[in-house]
Amino acid sequence: MADGYSDQFRLSITEALSTQLYAALSRLEPAPLTPDNLAALAPQAEKLGLPSMSGVYQLFRQEPGKERQLTYVGKADEPLPERLGNHLYKLSGREGISIDEMSFKCLFVEEDLSSVSPEKMLIKEHLKTGKIVWNNRGFGNNDPGRNRDRTVIKSTHFDLEFPVDLSRTVKGLTSGVQSLHDVLWQIKRGIPFLFRFKHSAAFKQQMVTVPEGDLTVDEALRFVAQHLTGKWQICALLGWVIMYDDSPSTYPSARRYYRLEGVSDQIPKTRKPGKNDAEDEADDEDGGFDE
Repeated sequence: MADGYSDQFRLSITEALSTQLYAALSRLEPAPLTPDNLAALAPQAEKLGLPSMSGVYQLFRQEPGKERQLTYVGKADEPLPERLGNHLYKLSGREGISIDEMSFKCLFVEEDLSSVSPEKMLIKEHLKTGKIVWNNRGFGNNDPGRNRDRTVIKSTHFDLEFPVDLSRTVKGLTSGVQSLHDVLWQIKRGIPFLFRFKHSAAFKQQMVTVPEGDLTVDEALRFVAQHLTGKWQICALLGWVIMYDDSPSTYPSARRYYRLEGVSDQIPKTRKPGKNDAEDEADDEDGGFDE
């Protein structure tokens, strides 16, 4: 309790960090999210003597005829160019959004701030005056893992608004006779979203003839499905594609199934947002595996 000659002072390090990070980012102008701009970050960090290139960043979206929106605030323990490049890769393979609409700001932060969650401090500062569109909506980079394939996503999830684009061309898919194993890996490397499949030695022995000309993701998956046997099926979820020998199993967030007997569509199931969503989506951002 204060009196005429004494009082209490509490120093909040996290509040000071939050205010300074927010102010430092506010002084920057967003740059287009392009490979050239990301490639320029490494020389800048080297010039500043920042070998780890870790830090915090913001993503912005400006749709034609609309004001620019802050869409995402994040941190990168790995090099910032790599994390931002992952976002560029992901967004380039989605329906309903153009990478030309996206821009970014970033700060290299050399001190170890992981224990105080700098992105959470920035989020808190931004939420004082507005909103952040994609945080806590499942906008992660990593494969969430097999256990998340059957998740019923919430109705506000990023993948529901911007599902993977099955109409885009598979890059690097060669025509002619080759193993189904090689075809699967060419598809995996040639699309800007996750294609996770269970490996089978039989695929290395099974030869197929890929038709000439470009194939879309949908066309390539239809082609593969024509050569599947037994219980193998391909499932296009909203955020990634999987292939396992579990037909006729179904997945709540699936939009399309590719099987030997044909292709069928499904309306994805959703749920209302719950109290554990933020924790689950943090796991999507930081964890996962790729078989």
